Amino acid sequence: MAIAEPPIRVEDAPQNAVRAEDVQLDITFEQLKKLVSPRALTGETMLLNMGPQHPSTHGVLRLLLELDGETIVSCIPDIGYLHTGIEKTAEGKTYLKVIPLTDRTDYLAPMSNNLAFCGAVEKLVGIDVPIRAQYLRVILMELTRMNSHLVWLGTHALDIGAMSVFLYCMREREMILDIYEAVSGARMMSSYIRPGGLWRDVPAHFPQLVQRVLDVFPKRLLEYEKLLKENPLWKERTVGIGKISAQDAIAWGMTGPCLRGSGVNYDVRKAQPYSSYDHFEFSVPLGSNGDVYDRYKCRMEEFNQSLKIIKQAMDRLPPGPVMTDDRKVAPPPKHEIAYSMESLIHHFKLWTEGFKAPEGEVYFAVESGKGEYGVLLSGDGSPKPRRVHFRAPSFHNLQPLGEISKGALLADIVAIIGSIDIVLGDVDR
Repeated sequence: MAIAEPPIRVEDAPQNAVRAEDVQLDITFEQLKKLVSPRALTGETMLLNMGPQHPSTHGVLRLLLELDGETIVSCIPDIGYLHTGIEKTAEGKTYLKVIPLTDRTDYLAPMSNNLAFCGAVEKLVGIDVPIRAQYLRVILMELTRMNSHLVWLGTHALDIGAMSVFLYCMREREMILDIYEAVSGARMMSSYIRPGGLWRDVPAHFPQLVQRVLDVFPKRLLEYEKLLKENPLWKERTVGIGKISAQDAIAWGMTGPCLRGSGVNYDVRKAQPYSSYDHFEFSVPLGSNGDVYDRYKCRMEEFNQSLKIIKQAMDRLPPGPVMTDDRKVAPPPKHEIAYSMESLIHHFKLWTEGFKAPEGEVYFAVESGKGEYGVLLSGDGSPKPRRVHFRAPSFHNLQPLGEISKGALLADIVAIIGSIDIVLGDVDR
């Protein structure tokens, strides 16, 4: 017979326990009222909930809109509906086991997320990555950027009423997902990049798959541009809408095409080159007006620059290993396990216990399709990180939404959200 445990009394609780009556909200109702105009309190303007379940918010994003007719008086983003606690979860896992979690923050950029975390681990531990693995990482990073931009373009155009572009983008995206599947076995959650290199070398038909992308995409990009670039309806919905100045974009912490659309020349691949990006020639497209149309033009030109980088990397792809020979972090070759007891034991301990990282704190960033994706990693000498923080571009790019949508029409908010290209898993983490 089970014996019920006595209930815990309040006076028995640890001294450092947090009690419900001790918790105080930082924001009062009076402060919340100041987020809208006094006219909203008298009913002169209308408060409207948009989301959290709405197709044009691109996820579980809730916006509280104050409207004067169809004009937006204020816009208050309400986030947190997709919060998963991924940073806290990472603290309880070994470094290798954190990698699958990173796939799921921005599900359109799993390879970028993998590289940011693995780059931070390599920086903390002091691991050198073979040059072939670095070039392959660059190729996969640019394919991932194109994958992210294809979903952005398709859904952005769909929001504004261009159905065909969405179907074309999903068609082209299949070619990139086929490459994902060929190298990692998974079409989305790849976990392909590992500390010290890659999970395994690319398959023999990898060059043919990449060449297909290089051959097909230039023509398809021209088709997209023909449909949208000078389309009067497209320009009517995007030119002069959602403008943000270069100074404001910097102040809000925006990065990626959202920042470059305002004319700020900042790209992590140029500012802090990683994974041999300094071996390749490419340009950083910039806008001048900081509106929805300029952000569109920046991303479209980034397609061409990605193709240029991929071609250079494929032409110069060197032979050699794709994983470091440092056995502290790399598993032994599979054939060794068949005859070496030491290798078998090392393989078992690496996957069950992980490897230890020294005490210290590092920050490593990559230029993902949405902007600067950074990882702040703190080690304590154990196989598990003491602290992990993801600097997610979607979170920062969403911040000025309230400011840049003031004075716009209700229909414009859909175009503005599409232009900042957010993924809520990246915002909430």
